[in-house]
Parts: sequence; structure tokens; C-alpha cells
Amino acid sequence: MAELAEWDSFYVIVGSAAGALIGLQLVVMTLIAERPPIRAAEAGAAFATPTVVHFGAALLLSALLHAPWQTIGVTATAWGLVGFCGAIYTAIVARRMAKQTTYLASFEDWLFHVALPLTAYAMLALSTFAAPAYTREILFGVAGATLLLLFLGIHNTWDAVVYHVLVNRRDANTKPPRRAASRKR
Repeated sequence: MAELAEWDSFYVIVGSAAGALIGLQLVVMTLIAERPPIRAAEAGAAFATPTVVHFGAALLLSALLHAPWQTIGVTATAWGLVGFCGAIYTAIVARRMAKQTTYLASFEDWLFHVALPLTAYAMLALSTFAAPAYTREILFGVAGATLLLLFLGIHNTWDAVVYHVLVNRRDANTKPPRRAASRKR
């Protein structure tokens, strides 16, 4: 399909970046696991796992849009399913963020872990319906949603690493002051 052929290099680059960043996220999580904080699994399900899912979605979209489809309808259905599933998953993430007690989520956390991913996945899901009539324009929207997922993953990985290095490690390394031994006279 001619419309997708023009996007070939874009999705090779984005897919390669997403694949490499998934590996990097796994390395970072392995290093952080040496000294896990209390209730780390609860926070991980709310903050770390979605990052890998966004990288995986960008990688999957890159593969789907790089495949030699015959019509835009099949391709649009595939990216629409990714968007629909991603929107449902984002709702699950929002519930996990609200329920976890390890970390009090800030506005930035809600923006980058819920609002922006939901926007990207909704763009994918809704663009399916307009793809046959506005193929060229919709492909820019799909590319934008894919890049948004990639950049959300980068931001959220960096945010998690900074938190663990600057906050969590600092708290673990801060020892309570020693009490002065009382001397008897």
C-alpha cells in the first residue's frame, strides 16, 4: 500500500528505539531490585509496568504499520485494537495508581501515566473509523500517537530512575543519628 510505504523509515526508527528502550527498562528495574522499597510490587504495577506496555505498544504499532498490508482497513483495525486495549489498560493503571499506598501521585504522575497515554490510545482507537476516507491525515495521527507512547515511556522511565536514585536511595542511606551514650559519674 503506497500510503504506508512512505512511512517505512519512520516506523523502523521508532520500532528500533522502542525495542532498545524495553531492554534498557529491564536493566534499570534489575538494578533497582537490589534494594527494593517496601510495597515495591504495588507501585511497580502502577508506575513501572505501564512504561513497558507503552514501549511495547510503540514497537507493536511499528511492526503492524511496517507489514505489507493490502488495504488500509485491515491496518486501521489492527491499530484500532491496540488503541482500544491500551485505553482499557490505562483505566486499570489509573485504578492501581489510586489504590497503591507506596507513593502519593502528583499532578505530573496523573498526566504522564493516565491522561497522555489515554489520549494516545484514544487517538489510535478513534482514528480507525476515519482511516478509509482520510488515510494520509490519519497516518500522521497514528505516527503522533506512536511517538507520544515512546516519549511517555522515556519520561516515565527517567522519572522512576530519578525517584529511586535521588529519593528512595537517599532515604535508605539516611541513618538515624546515634544517641550519645550517657556517662555515669
